[in-house]
Amino acid sequence: MVIALAFINGFKYEIREKLFSFWGHVHITEFNPNTANLISTAPIIIDEGLIKRLQAIPEIEQVIPYAVRPAILQANETMEGIKLKGITPSYHLPSQVGFQGKEISFSDSAYSKEILLSQTSANRLQVQAGDDLLLYFLDPGSITPRIRKVTVAGLFHTGMDEVDREFGVCDIRLLQRINNWQPENINGYQIDLHDVQLSDTIANLVFDNYIEAPLTTSTMREIYPSVFDWLQLQDINAQIVLIIMAVVAVINLSVALLILIIEQARTVGLLNALGMQHRKVRSIFIFYATLIAFAGIILGNIIGLGFCFLQEQTGFLKLSEATYYMSQVPVQINGWHVLIVNLATLVICVLCMWLPALYIRRIQPARVLQFK
Repeated sequence: MVIALAFINGFKYEIREKLFSFWGHVHITEFNPNTANLISTAPIIIDEGLIKRLQAIPEIEQVIPYAVRPAILQANETMEGIKLKGITPSYHLPSQVGFQGKEISFSDSAYSKEILLSQTSANRLQVQAGDDLLLYFLDPGSITPRIRKVTVAGLFHTGMDEVDREFGVCDIRLLQRINNWQPENINGYQIDLHDVQLSDTIANLVFDNYIEAPLTTSTMREIYPSVFDWLQLQDINAQIVLIIMAVVAVINLSVALLILIIEQARTVGLLNALGMQHRKVRSIFIFYATLIAFAGIILGNIIGLGFCFLQEQTGFLKLSEATYYMSQVPVQINGWHVLIVNLATLVICVLCMWLPALYIRRIQPARVLQFK
């Protein structure tokens, strides 16, 4: 049970962090019925005062303006569709994201001619950090693309197809120039929080007190509902695993108690013949069954936590990253979960011991004491 919970918690945590590390926790954009669409045709005007007010909220780590535009990459006679995320100099890829090469240089007065690609896109295009490629931008109603030559400054790797296959990073001024926008025009704001559990709270707070229509807020759960619905299914898997393990534990302990009672049938008959009540005899066996369960729980914690620690340090259990978004089984131990599992297991086992302990009533002293 401890191992199952640690692995499931670790899996859910790693998936969420990979998504949050690239897109933050809450977005402020113009209202769109399709919240999963991050690309809006009409820009909003950046409000420095709003950014300062939001950053004054203790729970908010940073607020970053961004722009998004689809493009086509071409290199080595290969073409790849992608969405470019335009960033400002204040944006930096988090430490959780694998990265090689260098970050975008914003020293050019017009716009930087460097981009960041995912390792997945780079492999498909057969390029590396430092290589050049072409960007094609198609305007609505136009058949002639606008072409820009850029250099791949660095390669990032989140491990999530939803990010690695679909997005690249560039200077926001490049997208503003391509969109014929003014320097103050953006698609939205990305809000990074200190605590992911506050996403809904902060989104509602910002919507009610800091912005006005047509602006609205969206959490990552609303933008990527399929990913979070999939993660929620892991809770059902965890419940099924815990129920199965609890049933196995109860059956094993019940059988052990029955064997213990049968082996001590003569002792039970003797105690009954001497006048001891069934209730007191039953409590003796339940006490020893509780000791067995307690010893099993202690041993299970030692083995389970030790196994989790070994996996955390060595990562010897591997996964297919293409399927599970990570290369090894993640581990996250929650102390409260371990405590609750231990207490629940002990209580359930002790309560279930009353049923096999009722067998003591069927032991007849006259029968078990007639043979030596």
